Amino acid sequence: MAKGASISGFPEWLPSERVVEQRVIDTLRRVFELNGFIGIETRAVEQGSSLLKKGETSKEIYLLSRLQEVGQENDTPIEDRLGLHFDLTVPLSRYVVEHSGDLAFPFKRWQIQKVWRGERPQEGRFREFVQADIDVIGQGELPDHYEVELPLVMVSALEQLRAYGLPKATVHANNRKLSEGFYRGLGLTDIEGVLREIDKLDKIGADEVVKLLVDGCGASESQARACLELADLTAANGDELAAKFDALCAKHGIATDSEAYVLARQGLDTLAMIVDEAARIRPGSVIADLKIARGLDYYTGSVYETFLEGAASLGSICSGGRYDNLASQGNRKYPGVGLSIGLSRLVSYMLHTAGAHANRVSPAAVLVAVWNEADRSQSNVIANALRARGIAADVAPTAAKLGKQIKYADKLGIPYVWFPADVADERAHDEVKNIVTGDQQPADPQSWEPDTVYAQQQVDIKGVEEA
Repeated sequence: MAKGASISGFPEWLPSERVVEQRVIDTLRRVFELNGFIGIETRAVEQGSSLLKKGETSKEIYLLSRLQEVGQENDTPIEDRLGLHFDLTVPLSRYVVEHSGDLAFPFKRWQIQKVWRGERPQEGRFREFVQADIDVIGQGELPDHYEVELPLVMVSALEQLRAYGLPKATVHANNRKLSEGFYRGLGLTDIEGVLREIDKLDKIGADEVVKLLVDGCGASESQARACLELADLTAANGDELAAKFDALCAKHGIATDSEAYVLARQGLDTLAMIVDEAARIRPGSVIADLKIARGLDYYTGSVYETFLEGAASLGSICSGGRYDNLASQGNRKYPGVGLSIGLSRLVSYMLHTAGAHANRVSPAAVLVAVWNEADRSQSNVIANALRARGIAADVAPTAAKLGKQIKYADKLGIPYVWFPADVADERAHDEVKNIVTGDQQPADPQSWEPDTVYAQQQVDIKGVEEA
């Protein structure tokens, strides 16, 4: 990352790091579009009333003020002010409602864009960062099968990034209805509060979560411990999950004919379907994990967190879930399900832990040398001829000594240096030198082809020999 004066939480990648980020973006986009998702981009600012829909995260919103308004912001309610979007889901819900007449439903969209969030900066966590989202939005209703499709698309995308040092990714899934029904069956009423505290389980541990449930959510010690029992429940398939859940309900006196149990079983049946269907397509890619809560107010069904093998300290790198009530227009609702990758966080891990790096900074495959400034137009003609054939080319910035021009190309990782023919010698011809191998051959800009091994700007990882 670029050094020097900086603002904490606002990363600036060096050119070589930006190559890695762009390769990740290109890979994700390719996989998303391969699965039929349509790309969009939304504005960076939203009304405060829309941003506040996310609940607890509202305290992290960056509000906008013009310089002439500084000091007068308190005169305007937050709901009426503009703020930078902190995710891409809330803007999507607004976008869908405003453009519903022009969209085909179910609307499958991908979006890769910067967001801003005023949280405490730390390793891998930023205040300005890029997110990569996929969502499917229905009109009136949305079939459950999309709750299987989306995590599988994300696993497929992350699988493509393993070539750049990313470990194997596994999606951990739960269902908010299952959790809510169980909590209500125990007699708890502050469901959102319980979900937010359970969401902290991996960060602060079971004993601390129990304290939070007792002190902040009105739970007794036994109710809090029962919530942890649900969180610890694991199963290899849907049938095992159902059997273990029913046994847990029986242990805590939750009757199978109660409204709470019926709600929980709705969530359990969907979760079992997700796990079993995913296993048929990509075994082991999606597993049931009942401690996944996603402490955000708008999720109503399936919730997901994605973890990398051997990278527990990194936490979840991709999360999301089902939301039925975020977008509406009169009596019409637009239910959705989506997943979001914290792309900047992922790139930071790839650069600093996995050792991903660009084999060169410049995308140019060729640097055309300049013998003297009077003949620069000759070098420009050669470069343009190469570009017209799809070969990325640059021209030396000055007519310096040849050694300095070659050194300049080497610093940028440009593998070929092109030597224009002497215009005073009709028998002379152009030559091109591979400065990696030292090979030098006659060349014609209308027919020469670079060796693809050297011509492509690519990303390598530690322990992998560069070509």
